[in-house]
Amino acid sequence: TWATFWFVLPFVVTYPLQLVLVRRPEWRHLLHSINRNWAKFSILMWGVPLDIVRENTKPIPQPCIYVANHGSYIDILVLFYTIPGFLNMMGKDALVKFPLWGPIFGKTYIPVNRRSVVSRGRAFAQAKQGLLEGRPLALFPEGTIGPKPGEELQPFLDGAFQLAIATGVPIVPVSMPLNHKFMPSVAGLRVRHAALRVVFHEAIETKGLTQDDVPALKAQAMAQIADDFVPEGRGIPGPSTWR
Repeated sequence: TWATFWFVLPFVVTYPLQLVLVRRPEWRHLLHSINRNWAKFSILMWGVPLDIVRENTKPIPQPCIYVANHGSYIDILVLFYTIPGFLNMMGKDALVKFPLWGPIFGKTYIPVNRRSVVSRGRAFAQAKQGLLEGRPLALFPEGTIGPKPGEELQPFLDGAFQLAIATGVPIVPVSMPLNHKFMPSVAGLRVRHAALRVVFHEAIETKGLTQDDVPALKAQAMAQIADDFVPEGRGIPGPSTWR
């Protein structure tokens, strides 16, 4: 299909270079730059509008932890597109099993099996080290795509908020209320010509907080994200003839 072609083409063209860059940790910021431009190119060639709203009135302190709702497989691309710099991404370990790109994801970002205590601990340590080195982190605290994206949030897991307090970095809530209208999480790959939207909220400072403040911090982030859900984001779209 048209959408698949413009997603796969940049990867095929850059894959040999990615194989070289992934071999050395000091080159992986270049690898992320390739992934970021891959995301930008694909979204541009799909011809879908991307509405970027930055509600922050001052620059977002760095490093920070971006916490976003998760409603579509395109969410990672949208975050790569809209967040500058050498972003660290935490995602489910199933991504490592993707053909060709999976091992690259596993070495450049942070895969995690949320059912494994060992995997969660390793991911927490990797993310903490990245933050201490100045590398911002993005993740989906819902842990998975819920049954009603754009309508209801799944309960947030504690990890992102515990990590933010442990390192003293701010939390930045990110809302993506419409992405599932473009690429819903359904059997098979289904895409529609539908607008994308991402909203960056003001950073929430965590300095001076303790782990006892995790529930309140989590509730504040959830409320800000859910506040951006709109009526046109309700429901999972049906099949489309758009290719």
